[in-house]
Amino acid sequence: GRSRISYSSFSTSRGCGGGSGRCGGFSSRSLHNLGGSTRISMGSSYGNGYGCRIGGFGGGFPGGFGGIGGGVIGGGMGGFGGSVRCGPGFPGGIQPVQVDPTLLRPVHVDIDPQIQQVKCQEKEQIKTLNNQFASFIDKVQCLERQNQALLAKWELLQQQSSGPEESRNINNFFQSYITNLQRQLETLQSQKEQLDPEAYNMLQLVEDYKNRFEDEINKRTSKEEEFVELKKELDSAYMGKMEFDVRLDILRQELEFLRCLYEA
Repeated sequence: GRSRISYSSFSTSRGCGGGSGRCGGFSSRSLHNLGGSTRISMGSSYGNGYGCRIGGFGGGFPGGFGGIGGGVIGGGMGGFGGSVRCGPGFPGGIQPVQVDPTLLRPVHVDIDPQIQQVKCQEKEQIKTLNNQFASFIDKVQCLERQNQALLAKWELLQQQSSGPEESRNINNFFQSYITNLQRQLETLQSQKEQLDPEAYNMLQLVEDYKNRFEDEINKRTSKEEEFVELKKELDSAYMGKMEFDVRLDILRQELEFLRCLYEA
């Protein structure tokens, strides 16, 4: 006979979920003897929702004998609390689990720091719009009340002036008012005709006074010039008098000196 021993694979895979799950453990293929094969798979699980399957021993017969088909362990950490079922074994064994590596990447959820400010601004804008809408509604209601009041007044006036006699009275009233205004206009025109000559005379008088005023201004200017010239002459005469006084004092002193000299 021929015996062959080989260790082909060592694989580990874990999976977890909210419900029931499966976790494959250690698997190896060894002890090939006379065409027979032995498959041992062992698994372990921890916590709720983990399960394990223990593969059985299969012979080399065509039909194969399935060993222990599988055992389910549930309830969390503890003893073997599941049930052991026997069934036919699968020649293919536990298939490898392929996991998408993109699903294992951590998800980065960034929060915009300005989102709170934007929300506050949106709330303020909503409040402002609500206030504007409320004020608009108040204005509309006020205008509706004013419109109703005006309509009531208009209906009342139409009822009061609906008769032909009242319309005639209104025409007579306006006719008398126009006649009175025409009389006042005629009176004002006659007064204007009377006041036109007086206004002309007053304009002439104003023109005369204006000419006199200009003449007086010219005379005042000439008199001021004469006054300046006389002041200059007075200043020069005063300076001459001062010089004569000084000379007189000098001559008196000389005369007194000579008198004292001759007497001595």
